Amino acid sequence: MFIYKAAVIGGGAMGAEIAQVITYSGLPVVLKEVDDSLARKALEKIRRIYQGRVDKGKMTPADLESKMSLAQVTTRYEDLKDVDLAIEAVPEKMALKKEVFAALDAALPEQAILATNTSALSISELAASTKRPEKVVGVHFFYPAHVMKLVEVIPGLATSEETVTDSIAFCESLRKLPVRVSECAGFLVNRLLMPYLNEAAYCAEEGGATFQEIDKAMVDFGFPMGPFVLVDTIGLDICHDVVGVLLEEYGDRMRPASLWGQVHGKGRFGVKSGAGFYNYSGDGEDQTLAEILKKLEGGRPSKKAPFSADRLLLAMINEAALCIQERVSSPSDIDLAVLAGIGFPQAKGGLLQHADQMGIDVVLSELEKLHKIYGERFFPAPLIKRMVRAGFLGKKTGRGFLEHA
Repeated sequence: MFIYKAAVIGGGAMGAEIAQVITYSGLPVVLKEVDDSLARKALEKIRRIYQGRVDKGKMTPADLESKMSLAQVTTRYEDLKDVDLAIEAVPEKMALKKEVFAALDAALPEQAILATNTSALSISELAASTKRPEKVVGVHFFYPAHVMKLVEVIPGLATSEETVTDSIAFCESLRKLPVRVSECAGFLVNRLLMPYLNEAAYCAEEGGATFQEIDKAMVDFGFPMGPFVLVDTIGLDICHDVVGVLLEEYGDRMRPASLWGQVHGKGRFGVKSGAGFYNYSGDGEDQTLAEILKKLEGGRPSKKAPFSADRLLLAMINEAALCIQERVSSPSDIDLAVLAGIGFPQAKGGLLQHADQMGIDVVLSELEKLHKIYGERFFPAPLIKRMVRAGFLGKKTGRGFLEHA
């Protein structure tokens, strides 16, 4: 099915950017908001993105107005009656999303696709709240959507193959890189990212390194920003919600460091609230985090490992191996996803390329050492153990997670 017209439900930071991406591809979009004021703000956000391109000489003012003419706003579901695909981008609350999906189900044509931009919630559960579960799919963009190329396409239990194929083609028409991901809590990228961010928090909580030292180490490794800057950019409130979903699904290996709850409890959600792991308000010296870390000193483990960039990466590699075991995604798509969705350094080739370069036997040995200290969250994935027993040790043997000439 060709998509002639799309809709976005929710004009917040993600919704407005998704709508801009759609108009940039030349497709008309209707952006639905709950009131006129929020709808105007969403249009202003779209215009600011285009104005940035004009200011950089990447498009003319006439081009800007042409693209803006493709964006329509409304507060009524009735105005979506001729839409071929709708993307829900409201806050991460299942009850709210089900309410939106019920309204979309009633308003949209029978053949229309209902997509959700959820970063962690169940596609199958959302689909069950409609009369067209075969037409419901996850289409997860990454922030900022007008910059990030990756889109995860996630079928639910009832999603038809036609819906998946049409959704992938739609994403490609937006000049994005769609990766098909089997449904699981956190999908692929967030499932890999959260152990990395969580381990950074554990390292800081233990006193092994400061936020600044950890961020610098990961930037030196090749990431565009360190884990604490990344959390502050995404929003600690959003990360907190995702961690809750992962903990409920996967148990103790996803148990968050106490530091997360302490910072979240202070209402420090990152850049948008003026403070997170760092202070962005310019109000002078910030003692809050020092006080939080001091409070956590008593709970530090008696035995601990020193901070290293590898410790954060091993948490990600181990989770990637579990994703391969569960057929969530293929090794090559995992590497594509971390390159395009997390900013894993291009020079390293991808997370699993990096693991193969380290040597899978080395990965296993390091995981076993960390498991003896920290327990469940570093328990080596069975796939890694099988690979070592089979001699699939990475680049040095010509085969690991990937094949090497």
